[in-house]
Amino acid sequence: MKRELSLPAQICQSRKMIYKLAKNDFRKKFAGSYLGIVWAFIQPVVTVLVYWFVFQVGFRADQGGLPVPFVLYLVAGIVPWFFFQDALNGGTNALIEYSYLVKKVVFNISVLPIVKMISALFVHLFFVFFIALLYCFYGHFPDLYYLQLFYYTGGLFLLTLGLCYATSAVVVFFRDLSQIISIALQVGIWMTPIMWIADNMLAAHPLLLKILKLNPVYYIVAGYRDAFIYKRWFWERPLWTLYFWGFTVGAFWFGMWVFRRLKIHFADVL
Repeated sequence: MKRELSLPAQICQSRKMIYKLAKNDFRKKFAGSYLGIVWAFIQPVVTVLVYWFVFQVGFRADQGGLPVPFVLYLVAGIVPWFFFQDALNGGTNALIEYSYLVKKVVFNISVLPIVKMISALFVHLFFVFFIALLYCFYGHFPDLYYLQLFYYTGGLFLLTLGLCYATSAVVVFFRDLSQIISIALQVGIWMTPIMWIADNMLAAHPLLLKILKLNPVYYIVAGYRDAFIYKRWFWERPLWTLYFWGFTVGAFWFGMWVFRRLKIHFADVL
């Protein structure tokens, strides 16, 4: 118990170094390109436009009585998914990318996954602001429900960090895990769901809907849409909220345990 609690304490003590490394990591991704960090925002925007065109214009998706245009429903769900995808991919490969730091005896390698998380968070915060502006353009202005975005972002951050501690430790020994995660994310974007309205399309299949809700990221996506569209507080879903936090705490604890057990072998393998 004492060992597991020491990791959050180490992270807190190293917060200044973590922030500095995260800024450098964010800049390093686009070093040498003419547009620099602008590329971090271009790709997600283009992806949203493509999905919007395919589902709204091409397939003319049925909005199922949505109170907002489909593009607003889409961005409210896909932006937290972008963060989850970017942070999980980056955090999983953190030890491999920073192998030169892992081999240093005096460096606290426990901070590397969270460095990748914060680097991804910079882009995510920009897109949350972008969503708010987009909603204003359509006549939906910020209100008190927007405060829940801090809650849902924090929950997603902790969930992803716990997963990253486990995956970053395992991928050192099993490199194929990176490819497995990429495939899982391709499937996960449809199972969350992002591009379709599960409550309407699965109204006749309540059991299947309950199975989909076992995906903790679905809770976050639904929460973002509650804040932006449906105007519901997170405590109005008490059982789902308890399940999410139970899963998140369990994933975080398990991730720290795996990381600690394998930590002594990282330098030898890398």
